[in-house]
Amino acid sequence: MAVLVIAEHDNKTIKPSTLNTVTAAVQLGSDVTVMVIGSGCAEAGQQAAKIAGVGKVLVADAPQLGDQLAENVAAQILAVAKNYTHVLAPATANGKNVMPRVAAKLDVAQISDIVSVESEDTFKRPIYAGNAIATVQSADPIKIITVRTTAFDGAAAEGGSAAVEKAEAVADSGKSAFVTREVAKSERPELTAAKIIVSGGRGLGSAENFKAVLEPLADKLGAAMGASRAAVDAGYAPNDWQVGQTGKIVAPQLYVAVGISGAIQHLAGMKDSKVIAAINKDEEAPIFGVADYGVVADLFAAVPEMVKELG
Repeated sequence: MAVLVIAEHDNKTIKPSTLNTVTAAVQLGSDVTVMVIGSGCAEAGQQAAKIAGVGKVLVADAPQLGDQLAENVAAQILAVAKNYTHVLAPATANGKNVMPRVAAKLDVAQISDIVSVESEDTFKRPIYAGNAIATVQSADPIKIITVRTTAFDGAAAEGGSAAVEKAEAVADSGKSAFVTREVAKSERPELTAAKIIVSGGRGLGSAENFKAVLEPLADKLGAAMGASRAAVDAGYAPNDWQVGQTGKIVAPQLYVAVGISGAIQHLAGMKDSKVIAAINKDEEAPIFGVADYGVVADLFAAVPEMVKELG
């Protein structure tokens, strides 16, 4: 099987989600190619060449590809897709933006958010907010796949020695134009890559309490900050903190849920965490159904006490 992985990167550094996707690709076959699409992305291409399990790296480097516009990136993938049996990308905002377009242009069904590779044509993916796992089989000649990165361990970032080749860049589609990007700056770990996450829910009551109550705990643990959809909708936390089916899917080593009731859409985004600790004053809260450790207590007393105990 010839497998193509679409790298996620910032034109300088390969993102961890690419390493998880490579792991899924290797399970499909030994002929794995990583494609780096961007502008001034040679450094990212060199990083991709060092990933264990990668046999070749294609670098498409042109100004019109620098902002990752879906039309241009999809066209770049389509230019080489016929050489591969499988095309994989992380099931992130970028992957979800580009891959459906590729599938439509190829007139094949996309296989979304896979969590397991059963064979070259059979995969498992969650449905019903993760409450059931569907086994899907595809007879399409080219399989377009997005990978739930939390379901696969990351490939080793070092140890490979793949050949790097230049891919001819496609022309600008002219269908869209990049206007501006606002990037939230944070010294905390990226939410989807963090080993520890402290998340808050509507029980915190305000954005001020997120800062006063949760931040000290996150600081002590070196954790990323997360939030439930209810907290985000109430304006207590920014949108990019949202964990859940309509937010980010995470699977850290430790997930601390504070004042989160555990609505089904939130559980879908974090229940694969290795250890889940929950603090909620409602002993009937659904979050306790998935928690490894639960504390039935007033969070405004329990969290400061935890911070104090952590020294």
